[in-house]
Amino acid sequence: MLFSSVASPLFAQQDSFIKDYLERLESSRKYSILVAETMPEDKYDFRASPESMTFAENLMHIGYAMDWHSQSLLGGRESRDWKTDTIFKVANKSKEEMTVTINKTFDETIKLIKQFDTTQFDDELDYFGLNRTKRQIFLLLADHITHHRGQMLVYMRLNGLVPPRYVLFQ
Repeated sequence: MLFSSVASPLFAQQDSFIKDYLERLESSRKYSILVAETMPEDKYDFRASPESMTFAENLMHIGYAMDWHSQSLLGGRESRDWKTDTIFKVANKSKEEMTVTINKTFDETIKLIKQFDTTQFDDELDYFGLNRTKRQIFLLLADHITHHRGQMLVYMRLNGLVPPRYVLFQ
């Protein structure tokens, strides 16, 4: 009885974290796809400086990292090898193909998060030599999307385009 009085609020908090996270991730998807669709395809190879990624590379990097954070770090699947991966490489992909890939990756990420066992939130793993909990991986995933999408918004401005209006939390 004592356990249920302590555990019940804890599980409710974890479930509401997932619910809130999924709402945010869906908003992030909508805004990311809108950004990808708004940039003209002939500007997808634009880069702000020689050492920076192109608009397209930022977009596909969001997908690769989303896949890695969710499927590999949270879900335990073997990581894709960036050197041999073809799914998230720009290569000769059209704007439409890249947008479809990102949308599908959001679908897969959302599916995994809906099924995530919240009792694993405090499980730790190696994140570039640092110990991070799976809860922190959720936060890192969201930050990473925002970071690279922010670069894409700057690229739009540098090309004289007005990015889509930012609405609520994405």
